[in-house]
Amino acid sequence: MAFSKQMTENLEHFKQILQTDKNFDVVYRVIDIAGRKGCLFCVDGFTKDEVLLKVLQSWWSIQPEDMPEDADGFSKKYMPYGEVGVLEQEKDVIVQLLSGITCIFLDGYDKCLTLDCRTYPARGVGEPEKDKVMRGSRDGFVETLIFNTALIRRRIRDPRLIMEILSAGESSHTDIAVCYMDGRVDENLLKGVKKRIQQLHADALTMNQESLAEGIYPYKWYNPFPKFKFSERPDTAAACILEGNIVILVDNSPAAMVLPSSVFDIIEEADDYYFPPITGTYLRLSRMLTAVLSLFLTPTWLLMMMHPEALPDWLEFTKLADQTYVPLIFQLLILEFAIDGLRLAAINTPNMLTTPLSVIAGIVLGEYSVKSGWFNSETMLYMAFVTIANYSQSSFELGYALKFMRVMILILTSIFDVWGYGVGVVLSICAVVFNKTIAGKSYIYPLIPFQWNEVKKRFFRGRLPMEKKDA
Repeated sequence: MAFSKQMTENLEHFKQILQTDKNFDVVYRVIDIAGRKGCLFCVDGFTKDEVLLKVLQSWWSIQPEDMPEDADGFSKKYMPYGEVGVLEQEKDVIVQLLSGITCIFLDGYDKCLTLDCRTYPARGVGEPEKDKVMRGSRDGFVETLIFNTALIRRRIRDPRLIMEILSAGESSHTDIAVCYMDGRVDENLLKGVKKRIQQLHADALTMNQESLAEGIYPYKWYNPFPKFKFSERPDTAAACILEGNIVILVDNSPAAMVLPSSVFDIIEEADDYYFPPITGTYLRLSRMLTAVLSLFLTPTWLLMMMHPEALPDWLEFTKLADQTYVPLIFQLLILEFAIDGLRLAAINTPNMLTTPLSVIAGIVLGEYSVKSGWFNSETMLYMAFVTIANYSQSSFELGYALKFMRVMILILTSIFDVWGYGVGVVLSICAVVFNKTIAGKSYIYPLIPFQWNEVKKRFFRGRLPMEKKDA
């Protein structure tokens, strides 16, 4: 649908749609260019004033006889800026305008001119709090999409790197960038992901990537193991793209979503590759072993305490030294939930109070809870190890998945004894083994199906490939 060639009609129409009398931040300005009336719309706070000023100044010298016949000609001749455009649809103009792009109407033209001189409020690309490394780059993703794509482009200077822009949300029109390497990506998976994003029916992506993840892949709620790998590090995202994975960036979200992702992809960290192969292998195996111990330590200890007479001599030290006033299962479950309560309290605690409150929590909840008889010292010890072990995983989703499995095994063990422990272990293993990635492949590939060469790569960090990888 073409716009009216009368600027005043377009002005009144968009003033009514955008409700400029109520929205103080939607600004319009009536201007005169070469004897023609014009108006521009912009959103205050989204526009680079100095750029817009220079473009306006360049128009003051235009003579009436030099005016082009159509908007396309004016865009090519008199808009001295890199990012300009011409729009014909009203809905496109509204979305672009509310995204921060300046829209211009001129008498005699039935199209809208756009000038992309927008800027978004953004923080610095400092090292993310969650994905810290001992060695490596210290930059991280931020909430501005264009900054995040630039951080990846800086690392992959290859024309085969494709970044397609999509949109989702009837009200939010959230920008989504799908990044991949042409020739290395799984084309069927790529088509499926793009189709699901385009067919996503949602009013808004209120929770950014989580809303998108649940929209494009509604996995079963009873299996808590994550389907996606999230990273706030651009070097990790770039490495995943080069390996043939798809990276999805969502505007207003400071993290990249990597797919498809197996459990081994989620366990991997950047430190594995910033150190020599032997050190990287040690860090990776330590992380895997710690994850297994955090899952089975407390349920196994509970089963041992239920049958202390069956313990061999070399495990006598694991027996309770003091009298038990509260059943062990209740001690362990209370601590499981109390630890999450302390974690939530730490998140909501002002920084200036974090240290004193941590000291108080350590003294009161640690020493006095044992002296009062609520908890045994052995219970506190093993739960402290499990808590610290959970932080060895950079993925919060994987940490909570292990926690849910651990609580399930604890409850089954306390009710059904050895049989409950066995059933809990089998259910936990099945939750991993029978899980599938978003591409429909095994969640624990290359163990199932077994591929020895790939297994070595997953468990042992080899030399970084230096030769060029063919497309």
